Amino acid sequence: MTNTLAWHFVSNDLTLRDGRPLPAVGEVLRHDGEIIPCRSGLHASVRPIDALGYAPGSTICRVACGGKIIQESDKLVCSERTILWYADASETLRVFARSCTLDVAHLWECPAIVRRWLETGDESIRQEVYSAANSAANSAANSAANSAAYSAAYCAAYSAAYSAADSAADSAAWSAARSAADSAAWSAADSAAYIAAREKQNDRLELMFEALDSAI
Repeated sequence: MTNTLAWHFVSNDLTLRDGRPLPAVGEVLRHDGEIIPCRSGLHASVRPIDALGYAPGSTICRVACGGKIIQESDKLVCSERTILWYADASETLRVFARSCTLDVAHLWECPAIVRRWLETGDESIRQEVYSAANSAANSAANSAANSAAYSAAYCAAYSAAYSAADSAADSAAWSAARSAADSAAWSAADSAAYIAAREKQNDRLELMFEALDSAI
């Protein structure tokens, strides 16, 4: 049976969700018994943006899934999973979070210092980014002249920026990246635009993860 290539995140301490240590690269991990999505078996996602939605940490694994496989829309469960390579994706996820936020920065009154941080990742100004983002959002919410601008798209774009700013801590990189990407996608005007935004995010993330593989 042909293996299915997929993506799988694990905790920063390199343990699986059940507490077992991460298997060695090339070692086949097998699940004995019935496989049931979200309940039992070995899970992964074909698209990295979907895998991010289930991430418990910032370590990304490229895996080959085999044996019995049940495929769902955003994940699969299988009876065999083999790690082809893995890497700490903390910094990659920080950059990803900022890039997703830049996609929608034009939808709100993005302060200059926030844009500067999104473009450079300069940690020396990150605390100022929180303050500037909050001030801009509060100003729009409280101003009658700007009330129309304080829309769902505005809120989503602002939320993406605020989430991205949380990605400085190693332990929060995966969570911040997920939140920023979700918020940026939800700023879309309709379902078609949302799907297009998610596809763009997925393609970007896949290229970034492939670069990690090249660097190993």
